[in-house]
Amino acid sequence: MAANLRKTVLITGIAGQDGYYLAELLINQGYNVIGTSHRSNCESSIRIAGQNVPIYHLDLHDAGSISGLLEKTEPSEVYNFAARSSSSQLFDDPIATAEINGLAVVRFLEVLRKILPKTRFCQASSSELFAKSRQSPQDEDTQMSPSNAYGAAKLFAHNMIGAYRDQFNVFACSAILFNHESPRRGIEYVTRKITYSVARIAAGMDDKLPLGNLDSRRDWGFAGDYVHATWLMLQQDVPEDYVIATGHTHSVRDFCALAFSKVGRDYRDHVIIEQNAARRPEKIELCGNPAKAMTRLGWRPLLHFRTWLQ
Repeated sequence: MAANLRKTVLITGIAGQDGYYLAELLINQGYNVIGTSHRSNCESSIRIAGQNVPIYHLDLHDAGSISGLLEKTEPSEVYNFAARSSSSQLFDDPIATAEINGLAVVRFLEVLRKILPKTRFCQASSSELFAKSRQSPQDEDTQMSPSNAYGAAKLFAHNMIGAYRDQFNVFACSAILFNHESPRRGIEYVTRKITYSVARIAAGMDDKLPLGNLDSRRDWGFAGDYVHATWLMLQQDVPEDYVIATGHTHSVRDFCALAFSKVGRDYRDHVIIEQNAARRPEKIELCGNPAKAMTRLGWRPLLHFRTWLQ
């Protein structure tokens, strides 16, 4: 593909698992990929799929910083994966969470409305929107009722995307991503905590794995599959929001049993329950209904729970 015909795509949070997998996908499809980081001392590039992808410092608190970068790069598509964590930072600094997960999205939408009206925007949203839902599984029409600062900020961004679509015809979508995992997941998440500990126990470096509620259930999918869905969303004629999920849940106990079985161990010999480590019990099981994504996008999750740890 000739260089002057390549589409430019901007991925915020490119060093995270979602940003990395999406960059890999789009590079292989011939896009010119650029990324951002909030760290002022970030590297100038990151190696992905055999290419050096440039990384720009981006202050999401600063509308001028967002505007300047978008004007400079003129991307045809923007994927916003930058966010404060949904695991360790649920409620530790609600003001910072509101800024990064909520108001920053409006700053993007304002630039697109005023300067780049043809640019398409995808916001990575979350199943935390449904934390206090009374319906399971959840779909795009389920009432949204978050229970923490992370989910509340994501809901604000979700609603503003709908408002900008209606008022200004901005091509913007929310990808309501249920839990999605990969080897690139941060160690603070329970899935990686388990796999990391299993490896250490198998190597004789540890013997016990402290966890909270083993019966807590999640709709777990693979990050690489989920970012493919976000790309498909921006290839449609009409911008819409989609639930991206597998439609099936598994317990933390299931995950432990599977992970330990891969090294010939029984999880019951190593896992210890720490009551103070358990999150507040969920009011309802978070399980996504991906029927809309499957029907309209032709999307399917390809990597399933039992094959993750092969």
